[in-house]
Amino acid sequence: MKAEINGIKINYSDEGTGMAVIFIHAFPLDQTMWDEQVAALRDRCRAITLDLRGFGESDVPEGPCLMEEMAADVRGLMSALSVERAVLAGLSMGGYVSLAFYRKYPDAVRALVLADTRATADPIEGRERRMKSAERAEREGASSIADDMVPILLAPSTVETRPRIVRRMRDMVEANSPRGIAAAQRGMAVRPDSTDLLAKIDFPVLVIAGSEDGITPVREAESMGDQIHGSRLRVIEGAGHLSNMERADDFNRALVEFIEEVAKQPSRDRAL
Repeated sequence: MKAEINGIKINYSDEGTGMAVIFIHAFPLDQTMWDEQVAALRDRCRAITLDLRGFGESDVPEGPCLMEEMAADVRGLMSALSVERAVLAGLSMGGYVSLAFYRKYPDAVRALVLADTRATADPIEGRERRMKSAERAEREGASSIADDMVPILLAPSTVETRPRIVRRMRDMVEANSPRGIAAAQRGMAVRPDSTDLLAKIDFPVLVIAGSEDGITPVREAESMGDQIHGSRLRVIEGAGHLSNMERADDFNRALVEFIEEVAKQPSRDRAL
């Protein structure tokens, strides 16, 4: 399904009823990375996924895709679907978008799942790497980015023994527009530091980290969780940066437990 949001078409899926949980995908993938999580939750709540601008079947606008613009797209989709408040579940770039959403629309967040992500901005060398990656995507295409990302996003054990996960990840990357990939890299490179937001969060937060995540190691998740009052941390053993795909059963157990607890709490819904 597609909706006209902020002047572009956003592709999305909406399954189930009840409390809304919006899944925000990682770079450089698309909403189908959440298939196992939607299957686990659609009988328990309303599971919504979307292709962020520049990815999947959503439009690729001109210029860098800023995290704030992606957050505005999520907010616009909520309005289109008559969702007042939602649980946001973001992994990696999806976590950046979730924090940007909280900064702009705090009253629309019921709870957060921050998986394999960080609140800090990129250091200078990280920004330079993103800019070079953006140029490579435009010059050499999406397959070159897939080549780069396989050993970065997946745990060594996944790369060595689980070819179907590797193939699935590569297929998602290669199906994306090189221009969209480049735009997201440039948008992530200039994202602001969100560390100042963490101590202000007053709703349930689940922090998830893959034990073999080389991009956002467990210590990064621990540091982020320590700054969020009342948050809980779950480490997914044997998973790299894409913990939801690499160890879906373990990820889902943590997710379902958290979502069921949030659903029992009184809602503070307000009109958008």
